[in-house]
Amino acid sequence: MLRGTLASMQMEENALEIALALAASEPAHRPEFFRLLLDSTVFILGCSDELQEGSVTLKAHTKIQIQNWAKPDGSPVIPFFSSLRALQLAIKGDETYIALPARTFLEMTRGAELILNPRSPYGKEFTPEEVEALLTEGVNRVPTRRVVEQDTQVLLGQPKDYPTKMVASLSTLLAKHSNVKAAYLALMLDKSANEKPHLIVGIEADGDYENVLREAGTVAADLVADGETVDFLRVTRGDKGVGEYLIEEVTPFYERAAD
Repeated sequence: MLRGTLASMQMEENALEIALALAASEPAHRPEFFRLLLDSTVFILGCSDELQEGSVTLKAHTKIQIQNWAKPDGSPVIPFFSSLRALQLAIKGDETYIALPARTFLEMTRGAELILNPRSPYGKEFTPEEVEALLTEGVNRVPTRRVVEQDTQVLLGQPKDYPTKMVASLSTLLAKHSNVKAAYLALMLDKSANEKPHLIVGIEADGDYENVLREAGTVAADLVADGETVDFLRVTRGDKGVGEYLIEEVTPFYERAAD
């Protein structure tokens, strides 16, 4: 952990800031941004009587005073920064700062509203729920899992209003995962659940599917309309039911190119 007083300085964008800028315009890059954030060092405005200038190791239970700001509505928010350059953009004079691992900072501030790089060209607010998801899942949403306990008849087809943007972003994301072979989209109606039709995405993949599911789920959630849901299903050759329909009847919206 570092402590210092910030004066005038210039630094180039770091990898986290580049990822943040990419994530702002393309949801497919957001899982990578979250991964980088959890592995990064971040900077906060704060101090502790036990800290000295330079690099030190804090003792367990050391108390740190972290500066809070106020949002436009008056509610508190804790600013944190991806670099000293980003911190400098947010303040008007010299301030005392602390550098610490992002994961440690997130654990310390559980339950608080956070904002990354306020007053910079790109920033990100984090709700307490997003922070919990980051610490447990590595992305900003916790997927809801359900198991179909008995045979269920469903209606399958293609959506009238094709989710072009979501499909494009999912394709960009899945291309980052070498174990994904193909992905399929359909509209599903489960009459027994008395639900309205919703989208379902089938992913054909080897190896670690759970990580693909987490990342694809958070990308899709950012792109569907409020109140809409997207189900994800792992499909394999020889499947019956929904998997069979997707593989046999639907043209994949993503397919890994042959090596």
